Amino acid sequence: MHELTTVELRPEAGEGLAGSSRFSPPVVVTRPTRTQSATPLRHRLPAAASQLLRAGMRMLGEEADHGRLLLFSPVFLGAGSAVWFLAASDFPLVASLLCLSALTVAVLIASRSRAAVRATLLGLSLVACGMVTAQFESRRASTVILDSAVTTTVTGRVERREGDGRGRWRYILTVTGTEAPQVKRPPERITAIARGADAAFEIGDIITGRARLTPPAGPALPELNDFSFGAYFDGIGANGFFYGAPTKVDAQVGPQAARSTAETLLEGLYRLRSGIGDRIRSILPGDTGAFAAALVTDERRAISNETTEALRQSGLAHIIAISGLNMALSAGIFFVGFRMLLSLIPGIAEAYPTKKIAAAGALIAVTAYFLISGFAVSAERAFIMMAIMLIAVFFDRPSISLRNVALSALVIIAISPSEVLGPSFQMSFAATLALVSGWKDRRVRENAFLKLPVIRPFVTVAGFFGGVFLTSLIGGLSTALFSIEHFHRLTAYGLPANLATMPIISFIIMPAGLLAMLLMPFGLDVLPWKVVGFGLDLVIAVAKTVSGWDGNIDVGRLPAWYFAVAVAGFLLLTLLRTRLRHVGTSIIAVATLILLLLPGPRPPDLVISEDGSLVAVVEAAAMASNRERPPDFIFDQWQRALVLPRHDPPKMLDGPAIPPEGEDRRVRLSRDQQNEARTAMRTATAAGDTNRFSCVKKAWCISRLGNGQVVTVIDNAAYLGPACDAADIVVTSVRLRFNSCRSGATLVTGETLRRTGSIELRFTDTGLEVATAFDALSRPWMRHRAYDWRSNSFTESSLANVSDSGE
Repeated sequence: MHELTTVELRPEAGEGLAGSSRFSPPVVVTRPTRTQSATPLRHRLPAAASQLLRAGMRMLGEEADHGRLLLFSPVFLGAGSAVWFLAASDFPLVASLLCLSALTVAVLIASRSRAAVRATLLGLSLVACGMVTAQFESRRASTVILDSAVTTTVTGRVERREGDGRGRWRYILTVTGTEAPQVKRPPERITAIARGADAAFEIGDIITGRARLTPPAGPALPELNDFSFGAYFDGIGANGFFYGAPTKVDAQVGPQAARSTAETLLEGLYRLRSGIGDRIRSILPGDTGAFAAALVTDERRAISNETTEALRQSGLAHIIAISGLNMALSAGIFFVGFRMLLSLIPGIAEAYPTKKIAAAGALIAVTAYFLISGFAVSAERAFIMMAIMLIAVFFDRPSISLRNVALSALVIIAISPSEVLGPSFQMSFAATLALVSGWKDRRVRENAFLKLPVIRPFVTVAGFFGGVFLTSLIGGLSTALFSIEHFHRLTAYGLPANLATMPIISFIIMPAGLLAMLLMPFGLDVLPWKVVGFGLDLVIAVAKTVSGWDGNIDVGRLPAWYFAVAVAGFLLLTLLRTRLRHVGTSIIAVATLILLLLPGPRPPDLVISEDGSLVAVVEAAAMASNRERPPDFIFDQWQRALVLPRHDPPKMLDGPAIPPEGEDRRVRLSRDQQNEARTAMRTATAAGDTNRFSCVKKAWCISRLGNGQVVTVIDNAAYLGPACDAADIVVTSVRLRFNSCRSGATLVTGETLRRTGSIELRFTDTGLEVATAFDALSRPWMRHRAYDWRSNSFTESSLANVSDSGE
């Protein structure tokens, strides 16, 4: 405590101040002072909070003055779409429209003096608009998805085609008919793989053949990507393959459906796209040609699995997709080259705005690029972004700005709100947003030394590689969160791989590719494509070298709350310009710290695929499945999500399957055969390793878990009785009309899995905990799972007890 010393002058006794000049000696008085340290904490905290609040409001006002609040409009619009898609059921359309109308009226009548209230109402109205837009897109799609797997004869019109380089072709067909059996609820469009044909069918051909069709896959595990969601909005109702080569049908036979002008034009674009891909692959063989075709037409299936995996592990997979990099390089090369060409003609350079003319030419070039690219969301986003940037040149506005990013996001969300939940949309916009937000127009200080002719080339090269380094670093960091969320892994060596390949792409591949496309109509494109092939060979070599360093980091599934909170922090960090942006940094840091400190969710003990054909026991370091070679599509997702790279295959037992292979799966065993199978299962359980399956091929698999529970997987319903007696949990892919065992064992069938999707099982002290991919089937992309073809309605079929099966 500090003290304050004061001097008081007092008059002598008996004399007043007036008219007197005599004073007694000064009296020294010491009083304690109230300093900042003496102020109680309860009084200082409200003052600090008030000061902080005033600073925050001042910075918010500064953000509003700079138009930064406008940048959040696509965030609110996309949030509304995401809420609608992630909801458990549809919202009534009338209620959504009324809510949107009320909020819109409130925004219009809100006082302009109350900026905070007006901004809040505007944000809520954008959320409501996003929900309505999502609902309209869902109704517009109305895709019919096949309810269950079927083998039938399919006839359809080839809409698109794509080869895989190994003699197989993937066709997208517009289905015109099915027979033997006739599907009651056939999808309108399917994808089917065909092999064995002498030549690929042309776009527009009508083909027919015996095919196995299955519905689009659901999540491989609960909370993973639902592929049926994307298929619904892409208009694909089934996937499958032809048994043998399909045959072409005479287009003149039978009545032909009328085709609109738009469909005819679209078919012509796909035909042109396919022809360009064939031309490129005829000049450049193997992976090189497939890679080049992917850069132009986005046809990626012809690239070998080895090269695709190398590109993915090295962090170079973004090169294959037609995205911002491809569009920016093609537009930039055309813009600069065309402008330089115009500048060589004095009459044009002096009389016309060459910059705007070059921008118009670049806009035409990227539009043509987009039309032959297959309309992927990454290409759509990049095209809209580049179009806005080039149009900004016409009006002498800045080309690179966050407003352009926000405008392109608004356009895409308004057209296809379902893309908000997709990795392509999220990762492409995250990278673009971070790069534009971090971009600064910094000029190098005038320095006579840097202007020396000997030094200038080194400065230019250093500037280029420095830009590539920062671009790769910012892009990698900004997409890391989304890579973990969707793919459950990170690439550790993406930075050096991009540093090595960016000069090749920028100075060899893209300029030569643009020249080749311009010369292709004249048949003079062979040499430029050879140059492109040389550059792509270098890129593939870099990818394989970097992938050999084994830099993939498996992270596993993130909690849903962390992704939402981290994305909110990322948006605040990149969209704000004042110190308020550090609130986003703090949010990300605190959320990450909580994630690291809190114990992770307990992994499941048993996982079951949505069709019941693949089951795996989860241990601390490995998964033991019932398949010697599990399907890569499902099992790879399991390994990444659960961070378990090792696979323990089953132990195969001697002994033929009963009934013999090839007989009807519904055949019933005799009593002696049931006893024999029951004894074999119990013997295998006692002699087998814990947490590892013992299997008789084409019959059954059994495993004893660490907690003593026994799991049996049967391929043939004839073994249901012995399996129920020998195990605590029975899994079968057969669609039975009952869901319980007479012995009390838990029964999981193809019919129950059709409704629940994939399943995770955890054994707890209170019993068996079950997590399913679907809790309800009320959303449009899930309704096919509740369809009953017998009654031709969406009803829950009655389930009888297993005792009626004749165990």
